[in-house]
Amino acid sequence: MNYYLGLDIGSSSIKTALVEVETGKSLGVVQEPKEEMSMFAQKNGWAEQEPKNWWLHVCNAIKKLKKEYKISRTQIKGIGISYQMHGLVLVDKQGEPLRKSIIWCDSRAVETGNKAFNEIGNDKCASHLLNSPANFTASKLKWVKENEPDIYSQVYKFMLPGDYIAYKFSNKINTTISGLSEGIFWDFKKDTIADFLLEHYGFDKNLVPDIVDTFSIQSLVDEKGEEESGLAAGTPIYYRAGDQPNNALSLNVFNPGEVAATGGTSGVVYAVTDNLSGKESTRVNNFAHVNYKQSIPRIGKLLNINGAGIQYRWLLNNLAVNSYEDMNKLASEITVGSDGVCLIPFGNGAERMLNNKEIGTRIVNMNLNNHHKGHMCRAALEGIAFSFVYGMEILKSDGITPSVIRAGNDNLFRSEIFANTVATLIEQEIEIYNTTGAIGAARAVNLHKGDFETFGKVIMDNDHVMTFMPFKDKKLYLEAYNNWKKELELILNK
Repeated sequence: MNYYLGLDIGSSSIKTALVEVETGKSLGVVQEPKEEMSMFAQKNGWAEQEPKNWWLHVCNAIKKLKKEYKISRTQIKGIGISYQMHGLVLVDKQGEPLRKSIIWCDSRAVETGNKAFNEIGNDKCASHLLNSPANFTASKLKWVKENEPDIYSQVYKFMLPGDYIAYKFSNKINTTISGLSEGIFWDFKKDTIADFLLEHYGFDKNLVPDIVDTFSIQSLVDEKGEEESGLAAGTPIYYRAGDQPNNALSLNVFNPGEVAATGGTSGVVYAVTDNLSGKESTRVNNFAHVNYKQSIPRIGKLLNINGAGIQYRWLLNNLAVNSYEDMNKLASEITVGSDGVCLIPFGNGAERMLNNKEIGTRIVNMNLNNHHKGHMCRAALEGIAFSFVYGMEILKSDGITPSVIRAGNDNLFRSEIFANTVATLIEQEIEIYNTTGAIGAARAVNLHKGDFETFGKVIMDNDHVMTFMPFKDKKLYLEAYNNWKKELELILNK
């Protein structure tokens, strides 16, 4: 039996998956290290990781996977890589990292990006970059140029985290258009590297890696890669993408109108469109999706909701309850609208979709004689669901017409109240799938052949769990949502 290997390079762990070449069926997933990877924060708001540690954990995970499933190196026929987005890895001519990676959640370059947005001009950024340069990879590189000139002077190439892992396998430095777009290095209007941004930031174009197709033979494992990883020299790397585009791919989301949703600690709505609108370029991020081509533009519009699962987890930790199941049961005993109790769930830092306002979590209309923790649980699930619906309204105003929503079988989407509320209010069915980013990356190896139909069928056959249908009568849901929105707008308009 032959297999494809998928890697998911997260900031808390590395996940590795094997799928059968013939059927796409997942054999298993291994995680390294056992404990969460640490982040180095020299100052408040900074977050760095050592790229060499990612590679160490990748190699350990592959060895563990081969041992656990008794697989030899020659049975693995291709590699797919998913990785934490927006990170910055800098290497010298020898390919050695010059400093720790400045990762996605590091906010040191916020001011750098805002300044560039105003100096280049909001309209130009929106129409060419589809985004503000904001706190993304390009702005992080500019921060290094300004604050660490000795390091900057030695930079041979910049890379995204997935590019670095591919390089460690193959000794080849390259990247993808999707990767460059997530770093805000891509000019969608000219369909080329954003020269005007490089110029504005004073970057030499030679720092940009060579570009390869997302689905292609990007590079081959070399002898050193074989020695360290335990994969055979000559094994091709066929695929690479950031974690959100890859999550959408894992859920078979490729076409305009298809939407991938994630309900973990934070929530993500990732909608595919063929519309190059940057109207909401400060609230919504626009990246080249995995199947982007100039002739067939496919843009992933990414809307992030910080106050999602973390809100429900906070209640679990602070109410007298034992489990999420208990909380869901308590919530199900309360009627739609939580008897007027309204919870605004934005207590996890600034919310980009609320124009970076930090409004915190608020509980309103609580009656201490009538309401109890069941009302709190229901109001929390509804409040988080309403924030997803609010986000969908922003996406609709930015040219998205949703036709189907697909979600992983993760925290929030396991709750019927949450999933039914979202499905009913946006009048779309929500398909739930049991898959992971690492499995998606492994299956994506097959897409260099271009057969997207079979790829979708593999996901339907292997992973579909259930579908939530919108309720026909949405009157109570609409009433509750409008009450919630009124409370939110009172706060926003203060």
